[in-house]
Amino acid sequence: MKNIFRVFGFLVILLPAGLNSSMAQQLPQFSQYMFNGLHVNPAYAGYKGEHYVQSTYRSQWGSLPGAPTTFTVTADLSANEGLMGFGASIMADEVGPTKTNTALLTYAYRIQTGNESFLGIGVSGGVSEYAIDGSMFDPNDFGDGELPEGRINVFTPNLNTGIFFHSPKFYAGFSAYNLIGKKKLEEEAVALAYHNVHYYLTAGALFPISDQVQFKPSFLMRNGGSGPTNLDLNGMFLFMDRVWAGASYRTNLKVGATDLPPGLSSKNAVAFILELFATEKLRLGYAYDVQTNAFNGLRNNSHEMSLGYYISPRKVNMKNPRWF
Repeated sequence: MKNIFRVFGFLVILLPAGLNSSMAQQLPQFSQYMFNGLHVNPAYAGYKGEHYVQSTYRSQWGSLPGAPTTFTVTADLSANEGLMGFGASIMADEVGPTKTNTALLTYAYRIQTGNESFLGIGVSGGVSEYAIDGSMFDPNDFGDGELPEGRINVFTPNLNTGIFFHSPKFYAGFSAYNLIGKKKLEEEAVALAYHNVHYYLTAGALFPISDQVQFKPSFLMRNGGSGPTNLDLNGMFLFMDRVWAGASYRTNLKVGATDLPPGLSSKNAVAFILELFATEKLRLGYAYDVQTNAFNGLRNNSHEMSLGYYISPRKVNMKNPRWF
């Protein structure tokens, strides 16, 4: 119980910093999604069986003016020998003059379906703030009555749910985000953001290659209600239970969209990912995305850094290493 209070205290300290940097519109994407399932599925909460805090910062498309930046802090807490999980998260997202701040609390419960397999059901709820700063638009464009003269914002409730199945060597999950709140935004005079329902489908497996090397393929499919469906195909190698190295290929599928935007191919990006357990408690991660679409050649690639900390020591030699 003391550890749980320590984690929530840590979040309270970081909350103001996260909300001051914020971000916007559709839910952001993460190249390191496979190392923090709370970003895509509330049923993941408590899965690790240990209390875990993680922060991620993503700068997308490099020096491109108005490019997206995202900052998140999440706490993944386990209780009742891993059968219950609690989570807390904040996210600050910014795209040009638009910003979004989100704060969520999560609860998950797991049902044992076999000797070492479980099915988790989770829900998260909270609030999102959408804001737009009219002063950041081109000052030479006058007379547009649809643009605010200063900063305006609106708050909307948020609700997400999901299921997550896992065994020592396999996992799969399905979740839905932004289930409520869209109507609140539609009532505003200025459309600050889209709050469409997002669906996530993910799965992965772990294959031992030798005593010191394991291979984990995984995928993440995301549909945000408008535009094409995104698909991430990922392959990671684990060396000596300490170092992850691999890559991810992100592409678009014509599911939910009749045509891709003009000038964009179905290809999107290739991400190179490195994760290091620096100590028993500390995990460091970095992802570098190389654009393969219309931004290719502009050197506006993406950087994503993550930092994870186990409140209790990570059990490297435990029977189920929970590498998912």
